[in-house]
Amino acid sequence: MAHMNIPWIFFVQILALASNSEAKVSAIISFGDSFVDSGNNNYIPTIAKCNFEPYGRDFPGGRPTGRFCNGRLPPDFISEGFGLKPIIPAYLDPTLNISDFASGVCFASAATGYDNATADVMKVIPLWKEVEYYKEYQKKLRAYLGDKKANGIISEALYLISIGTNDFLENYYALPQRPSQFTVQEYEDFLIGIAENFVRQIYGLGARKMSLTGLPPIGCLPVQRATNFEDPLNCVEERNKVALEFNGKLKVLVAKLNKELPGLKVFFADAYDLLLQLIKNPSTYGFEIAEEGCCGTGLFETSILCNRHHPLTCKDANKYVFWDSIHPSQRTNKITSDNLLRALKPLFL
Repeated sequence: MAHMNIPWIFFVQILALASNSEAKVSAIISFGDSFVDSGNNNYIPTIAKCNFEPYGRDFPGGRPTGRFCNGRLPPDFISEGFGLKPIIPAYLDPTLNISDFASGVCFASAATGYDNATADVMKVIPLWKEVEYYKEYQKKLRAYLGDKKANGIISEALYLISIGTNDFLENYYALPQRPSQFTVQEYEDFLIGIAENFVRQIYGLGARKMSLTGLPPIGCLPVQRATNFEDPLNCVEERNKVALEFNGKLKVLVAKLNKELPGLKVFFADAYDLLLQLIKNPSTYGFEIAEEGCCGTGLFETSILCNRHHPLTCKDANKYVFWDSIHPSQRTNKITSDNLLRALKPLFL
């Protein structure tokens, strides 16, 4: 009877070889703004910083890191979900080197946008400069690991791109220059053109697996509700409509890029629907408060206005959808990341 087992053993060996040859995610590399910035702004001259308490109070070690959150961000959770490290380091951190960045690195900068003029508002890192840092990272990675291994990491890495909110809230709706040049629909198209150029550029540098995040329901961020004088403390529906319109254009772009660029897989990550559900039905997800953030009054505070001297900061951020007036709490980040992982794993593992 022993001969009967030979085909079965052979089949098991073939399966093992096939699974070993499957492409795994080698690293998590993030580009974008404060939703994914793990601390790069700590090392540039800008007021868009949060390297002080109470930021980071629920982060491992209870320390502020420059993440606009009470704890971890989506790239941290997504990295952990792919079996990589649980913390994605900031590229500009001078205490780290290429060995710390080989399996994951963040180039994002809080308060930046697709539009260079958005980065100028708070004097932060523009998207083109994030790409320059990425090129520098590639050189260091090749020097550290050799071309073959480095190229493998670059092509098998998952690139998380989260950007665009500041282009509207910090720039288009706050300053006169862009509205005098563009209608809001024309501005959306202008940003989509920059997004396309960005994806094509990092594709040209070897990136093949990407998750491109759309806009959240920007009209429901606590700071927008607090300044909604026409319908006090309710979501600014007109801005939510713009976010949905922009996301529709981003989805079309994703389909186009997947079709035109050989070997590229871009996933459109919907930041709108789930976050809107958390905001509209917080108790369904175990939250108590969605209309204001945990820090300070929760209506206006972010960055330097959210500090340890503010007497009103909540005791338990897990009850809040938002940590400050713009940024989700760690618990919200975990829920949205788990949801995203369910879509990304079948695509990239």
